[in-house]
Amino acid sequence: MIEESKKIRRDDEDDDSYFRPEDFNLTEEDLKSVQEFDELKIEVDPKQQPLRIDRFLVDRIPNLSRNRIQSGLKEGHFLVNGLPVKPNYKVTPGDVVMVFMPKPRSTELEPQDIPLDIVYEDNDLLIVNKKPGMVVHPGFNNTSGTLVNALVYHFKGLPTSFNGEDKPGLVHRIDKDTSGLLVIAKNENALTHLSKQFYDHTIERTYQALVWGTFSDQGEEGTLTTMIGRSESDRRMYTVIPDESTRGKKAITHYKQLKDLRYVSLVECKLETGRTHQIRVHMKHLGHPLFSDQMYGGDKILKGERTGKYKTFVDNNFKICPRQALHAKSLGFVHPTTNEWMQFDSEIPQDMQKLIKRWEDYLKYS
Repeated sequence: MIEESKKIRRDDEDDDSYFRPEDFNLTEEDLKSVQEFDELKIEVDPKQQPLRIDRFLVDRIPNLSRNRIQSGLKEGHFLVNGLPVKPNYKVTPGDVVMVFMPKPRSTELEPQDIPLDIVYEDNDLLIVNKKPGMVVHPGFNNTSGTLVNALVYHFKGLPTSFNGEDKPGLVHRIDKDTSGLLVIAKNENALTHLSKQFYDHTIERTYQALVWGTFSDQGEEGTLTTMIGRSESDRRMYTVIPDESTRGKKAITHYKQLKDLRYVSLVECKLETGRTHQIRVHMKHLGHPLFSDQMYGGDKILKGERTGKYKTFVDNNFKICPRQALHAKSLGFVHPTTNEWMQFDSEIPQDMQKLIKRWEDYLKYS
């Protein structure tokens, strides 16, 4: 276990500069993993004026941007007096800061010869069909094997101004276990032009998802407009929060039921905004978590018997698709150079196709 040098005084349990212990859910394996990181101990000078910890650290740790420090704080790689803190925590004289960060590398991004499914390419951009299980860009605990590692191997000189971070070519992202289409910019003009379209919400994106339950109560199609923010009980998750909240962002999802399979439904979701986990959060909010979505409760039987042959059937389906059943199916945007409308579509992957076929057969023969 990590030894605590001293406890932070907790005069105000609602102080937003602290993470609560339950925000992290650290296991023994997590604690062992810090051995793979460089350990740095920083004792705050007695003359130090109160200063946000992210600003304090950016001048003391070489090769780490403020964005990466903020991400590290959220991931629990920095402790103050033995406890995790938020980026707005202000260090004071006597604080002891422990840093557990990935060992510095001579190059941030390792080019890796990973095959890419490229469905379109020209001088300005390419469209990639990402397979499920592939992380989009390197981060804490995911330093290799990502889409970006593959991109820097196959393409030279990709622009790197995504949110001021080193994510060559990336205009947008999708979750690790979500499959589907991504547009990659090959030059600065394309990155700027495409990023503005995402900012203006003029990009057309449709997803297909297999979700629990049917939409007989809500209607087969509709629009969900809410605020989405990080969950207070689990920092990895997001949730719908009150409209008047100042900590969330507006999220709009248009949904349509494509297949009613009695126990589950195939749904099309068209995004008007692109918030983190937006479809997963909105479908759960409607009472229809994505099938096999472990984080949002879709990895257990939510409709039908929980015993017998049906349970065996569903458990086998979880094994066929051990991820959230979500695919970024289509993508439409204005080309950054020709100003022509570009539209791309893709087939849902084999695991989801097999799931749908099994549910159809189950209804037919049961």
